[in-house]
Amino acid sequence: MREPALFDDGWALRSGEEAHAAAPETFWIPDFIARRSLRIGDFAKLIFEISVNNEEDPVSVERMWVVVSEISSDRYFGLLDNEPNAIAENDAFWVGTEIPFGPEHVINIEPGDDASVALAAQEPLKKWSRN
Repeated sequence: MREPALFDDGWALRSGEEAHAAAPETFWIPDFIARRSLRIGDFAKLIFEISVNNEEDPVSVERMWVVVSEISSDRYFGLLDNEPNAIAENDAFWVGTEIPFGPEHVINIEPGDDASVALAAQEPLKKWSRN
């Protein structure tokens, strides 16, 4: 499975582990066991790079929540649970888009509940290719 790419998909994920390594005193992330132990319905906050139509600053960076909808070996799939601020509503990347990610991308965690488990079971706005 391929990772999202900014120029191919219009968005990509930044590594939370790399951000933490660059500034360990000021950029906290949950420990690896917590990031590796997410369950269906849990919320994970990720750092997104989003391509925008601005010549001076063509990439917007946003921290947004996804609700974990599937666990596959060392990868997760989640549904975007925030509206991106940098772009207008669209069918390719908006609330409900399926997001592939790994523990290295997670910068915060909130435990799920019955409502978030039900949300995770919904059909995605756009599915991510498993190929």
